[in-house]
Amino acid sequence: MTEPTTDEGRRLTVFLVDDHAMFRAGVRAELGAHVDVVGEASSVSEAVTRIAATLPDVVLLDVHMPDGGGRAVLDAMRRTHPQVKFLALSVSDAAEDVIGLIRAGARGYVTKTISPDELAAAVKRVADGDAVFSPRLAGFVLDAFAARPDVPVADPELDQLTNREREVLRLLARGYAYKEIAKELYISIKTVETHVSNVLRKLQMSNRYELSRWAADRRLV
Repeated sequence: MTEPTTDEGRRLTVFLVDDHAMFRAGVRAELGAHVDVVGEASSVSEAVTRIAATLPDVVLLDVHMPDGGGRAVLDAMRRTHPQVKFLALSVSDAAEDVIGLIRAGARGYVTKTISPDELAAAVKRVADGDAVFSPRLAGFVLDAFAARPDVPVADPELDQLTNREREVLRLLARGYAYKEIAKELYISIKTVETHVSNVLRKLQMSNRYELSRWAADRRLV
């Protein structure tokens, strides 16, 4: 593909925010052929400080991190550096995650299954001021803003779950085995088992089949 550049002809600068070091390394290696990756961070506080110092063209932002996630980064940066553009890059394709990040100011949302060339093209489009979504995710945003533009998506039962528990629930509901979930989220099988146990307890359910139906009813799958 053609190398993404700014209107001035220089290579685009990108900053990575994700709490998984292996994933950041992979994105840096694959995206580095197309853009200049000028920094990375694994936490909200680190991201806010380093983004302000580098002022990249686009920030690739994970949704779920232990200390507030992508929403917290967006909230902090919007107050001080509104010119920085954000593209969410997440394992989650749940409606409430997509809508929440867009309401907070992200210019687009893509999942981690995206190819390097597609990601580079998405970065270029966001840098140019366009909004970028896969067709399915775009549908979530259009439905939410057309139907209830001023009301945030809320679910008291879902709100009981931590961000990581939600990720595990979605993958479980899609039929992933514990080993596959552990590999996808870069955590141990034992940790997956703990998260599943916590979700079952919080939602007062007894097995993964009930969880799958519950997740499907909320369009989380």
